[in-house]
Parts: sequence; C-alpha cells; structure tokens
Amino acid sequence: MRAVSTQQTVRLTTAQALVRFLANQFSERDGVEQRLIPGVWGIFGHGNVAGLGQALLQAARTGEADLPYYLARNEQAMVHAAAAFAKMRNRLATFACTASTGPGSTNMVTGAALATTNRLPVLLLPSDMFATRVPDPVLQQLEDTRAGDVSVNDAFRPVSKYFDRISRPEQLIPAALAAMRVLTDPVETGAVTLCLPQDVQAEAYDWPVEFFRHRVWSVGRPVPEAPTIERAAELLRSARRPLIVAGGGVVYSEATEQLRSFAEATGLPVADTHAGKGAVPWDHPCAVGGIGSTGTSAANALAADADVVLGIGTRYSDFTTASKTVFGNPDVTFVNLNVARLDAVKHAALPVVADARHGLDALAAALAGWQVDQAYRARTRELAETWRRTADECFHRGHGPLPAQTEILGALNELAGEHDVVINAAGSMPGDLQMLWRASDPKAYHVEYAYSCMGYEVAAGVGVKMAAPDREVFVLVGDGSYLMMAQEIVTMVAERLKVIVVVVQNHGFASIGSLSESLGSQRFGTAYRYRSRETGLLDGDVLPVDLAANAASLGANVLRASGVAEFRTAIEKARAADRTTVVYVETDLFGPNPPGSAWWDVPVSEVSELDSTRRAYADYRRAKRNQRHYL
Repeated sequence: MRAVSTQQTVRLTTAQALVRFLANQFSERDGVEQRLIPGVWGIFGHGNVAGLGQALLQAARTGEADLPYYLARNEQAMVHAAAAFAKMRNRLATFACTASTGPGSTNMVTGAALATTNRLPVLLLPSDMFATRVPDPVLQQLEDTRAGDVSVNDAFRPVSKYFDRISRPEQLIPAALAAMRVLTDPVETGAVTLCLPQDVQAEAYDWPVEFFRHRVWSVGRPVPEAPTIERAAELLRSARRPLIVAGGGVVYSEATEQLRSFAEATGLPVADTHAGKGAVPWDHPCAVGGIGSTGTSAANALAADADVVLGIGTRYSDFTTASKTVFGNPDVTFVNLNVARLDAVKHAALPVVADARHGLDALAAALAGWQVDQAYRARTRELAETWRRTADECFHRGHGPLPAQTEILGALNELAGEHDVVINAAGSMPGDLQMLWRASDPKAYHVEYAYSCMGYEVAAGVGVKMAAPDREVFVLVGDGSYLMMAQEIVTMVAERLKVIVVVVQNHGFASIGSLSESLGSQRFGTAYRYRSRETGLLDGDVLPVDLAANAASLGANVLRASGVAEFRTAIEKARAADRTTVVYVETDLFGPNPPGSAWWDVPVSEVSELDSTRRAYADYRRAKRNQRHYL
C-alpha cells in the first residue's frame, strides 16, 4: 500500500520556487548574519523571460519574496559585477545571474571562469533547451551527434565548482541546497551553475513548504592542529631571514589586525600579493610591498635571501613566485597557513590547514617572546624606504609631452582617501599598481589578477559600489579594456550609482606591447592604428577613436584632462559630483615604467629568422637557469 504524505505543500512553478528559496538564504560568520543572495542580475530572452522573468515580476508585485532584479547590459559583465560584490563582502554574499538560452547563457562562461579562478562565489542560472525535447532543435540549440543530453551549457562544467541540470522540478530541491553549500564553502567556492531548461522553469509542482524556510549557512573558521603549529613555530624560530607572503585569504578571513600584531611582535617583514595588498598598511614598519614579477625591489630582495617563507592565504601564482625564481635561497623552506589544503601543501611546505585568523592567533601564542634580530629589522626598513623613494620618483617624473601612466596613478593615489577603492584587472596598470599603489585599507585595493580579465573593471565598479555604497569607487581602465566592455556605465547611470571611471588612453596595449618587445616580437599587433598601405600591417596613423565621447553617449558625466595638473582638477570635480563621472586622460604608450626586479616565464620562439627573437631567446635561456621546483 502506498503511503500518503502529510507534508504541507504549495503549488509553484520551478522558477517561482527558486526565487522564493533564494530570498530565504543567509550566511553567518562570527555571529553576523546577512543575505546570501541579495538580488538577481539578468538579461531576459527566450528561455528565461517566461520562467525566471515571470517569477521575479510576481515576487516584486505580490511581495511573496524579497529578491530584487537588476538589469545588466552584457551577460559576462553581470557575472563580473556579482564576483566583485562577493569579493568586497569577503565571500559572504553574492548575486544570482540569469540569462537566456544559447548565446545569452554562454556569454557567462568567461565570468564563471573568473569567479572560480579567483575563488569567488557566484550563482549562475543559464537557461537550457527543452527537457521534454519535443520542440527539438529549438532556436539556438546545439545538436551534438554524440549525445542527446548535451547543450552549450555543458561548457560551464570545467569552470564551475558545482554544476547541475534541473530536468524535473523536484530535482531543484537537492540541487539548490548543494549550490548553497558550495557558495558558502571557503575552500570549494567559485561559480555554481544550475542549468534550467525553459519548460521546467515554467512547470508547476507541489513544493514542500519546508524548502522555503529561513536557512542560515554558517561559514566556519577551521582551527589548526596544535602539533602542526608547534612545528611551524620551531621552523620560524630557526630562521635568520624569514618572510611573510600575505594573500587574499588574510583579507577574506578578516585577519588583518592579527597579521599586523603578529608582524609587529615578531619583526617579520610582510610582502603581499595583489589579493593581499592592504592587509598590512603600506607605511607599516614591516610592510615591504608587492612580491614577484611585478613586485617591489624591497620584497624581492628579501625573498631572494629568505630561509623560511610563511605564506598566509596565498595560492602562489606564477606572478607571486616570479615563475618560481623569486625565492633564491637554495635551502628555503615554506610554511603555508591556508584554509585550502591544495594551497597549504604547495612548494613542499609544512601545511597549516586552518582559517587565517585562528592560525595567526595560534602562531603568535607559540612564538611569544621571539622576534627576528634587530639587524634584520633594520635591513627591512632600509629596503622599504629605498623603494618608497623609487615610487615617489615614478609618481613625479615630470615626463612629457604626454604624462607617464605612473604619474596619473600617483596623482590619483594622493587624492584618494584611505577607504576609497581602486579597481583594475588587466594591461600594464596591474603591474604598476602592485609596485606603486599605497593601500592603507584591506578593501581599498581591488585588482583582479587571478584571471586578469580585460573588461572586468567597469562591471566590477557596479558590484563594488553596490557592496560598499559609503566608499568612493575609482575604476581604472585602459583603452583596451574599455573597448572590451564599457556598457555597464549605462547600468551605473540607471541604478544611480556614483562611480568615478578613469579612462587612460594610450592607443594600444602597453603591457603586451612591452612584453612583445622583450620577447623579440617587436610590439607586433599591439597598437591601435590604421592598416598601412605601405607595410600591410597595423602600423599606420592613430585611429580617430573618441572614448570620452563614447562614455558621454552612455550617460556618464565626462571630464577631459590634458596632463597631470588638469587630471588632478578633474578628479576633484568628479569627487564632488553626485553621479557617475568619467575622467579621460591620455598617457605615453611607451612609459616609462617602474623599474622591475623579477622575471616572468613567457616562452620565446626557439628558432627564428628575426635577430630580435634570437636575442630574446638567448636571454630567456639564461633566465630559465634560475627556475626551481621548490621540492
């Protein structure tokens, strides 16, 4: 005899149920509770307009679910906005993103890759083909001869931390709960993708009311094991030239105060990654700046001699390690404090698998009374001061007739407040910023450099401002990234967000142009120029592109600046404005750049007919000799 369920139910479509479920999800850490999914970004088309679109409209009109909808102008951009919001909120809150079937959904794949690479939670809801397959093939459906259940959304699988396809309404229950688990997991978080066939979105089902209850997902703080802490403390006590590498995990854990206290008590110098910049203020006695390929001479000099490296919340990207050349001591040993074992064991380290805050507290207790010798402290301060003088020179070069990019960054850095946020992701600016930017606050420096995605900047400005409306937000974007994805300026205007966008125009790709030249490829294909009738190459006159006029057409207030003095005046006007303002300034494509002190492994053609390439390959082989595996 079949049992009859007495569980209370409510009849909703799958989309309506998902909206109601998401509106009741919360995260919690250290007793502080907040909305996990405060809203949904979307662009509607066939596949979601009658499903999630109807559900969001119904929620707004009836008040049955508090889940605001935000209209983006590009599907990739809305994922970037969600990721930037999550980063600003220390991964404790994020947005859902819905897109239409086919190209609308696959436009989100790049955003998914960025979120997962950066380990930032985002919830993606791409529409899919009909689960029933009655209308087959539908508009924009991929027909795969190998399998009937494959769609373009399977492209999300390798770039998602969790992937599921909801082919029947009741499948949403376990899938939605699994999605929340991954979004709130500090180790396994990233893009979470729930594919929603368009017919299933609109299909009704009797949902258990329990599915929609208020749920709180606790984000824990794993504690370190005592024997591991003792071993780590023993290694640090034996060190004569120890060094801390602070990564994003310090910031996400909100362990910046613990790191500062630990550094002060022990005298350990602190170098930082892009994600860790600001964890220790730039003028702290133990701060030595960015490390690695675009690091400061101070941090890289200390890294070259370090005998014990304490990595905290870093994944040791190739830029951080200068492609495994920056740590030059043949006997260097690593201790890695990280919530993820994947990162904790890198470089054959002693792994301390724990939350950064708890790990630092435990190390501080184990090392009570111990500190580095005074000579090492003095060397740290001397190296840091030498680099600060170098940075001052870069900020005030007096270069002309067009200013150097470093002068624009210096002026902005001096005008920005301690809690203002600077955003960047790609081109030559991330390198200049890691070397030169002086951050005093762990949220003041927002440079996406795990995926270094061109086009991230403007969209991220939307997400950051929504996450921190009380902060002034500066989006730094070169002409290359601006032309990739500037349309979210329209979203800033529509949402009445006050963001300052600084467009640095140098008519080309400065970073890749310089890299190309160093690799013997003569800046080929890296300048924005007419095609020359004489050479057949893109090396003619400068293109008549007016990015300031473009920004004005998108609804922004625009200020044009010629030179550093006018730029300073424009920034002051932008700060005083009450709406999104674009400050446009031209700089010299050829620098000069800050002095480098480390290497980056980019292979050079082993054989070539070009003398420039042959010379570059000889340099490449010499540099490769310094690489090691840190085994």
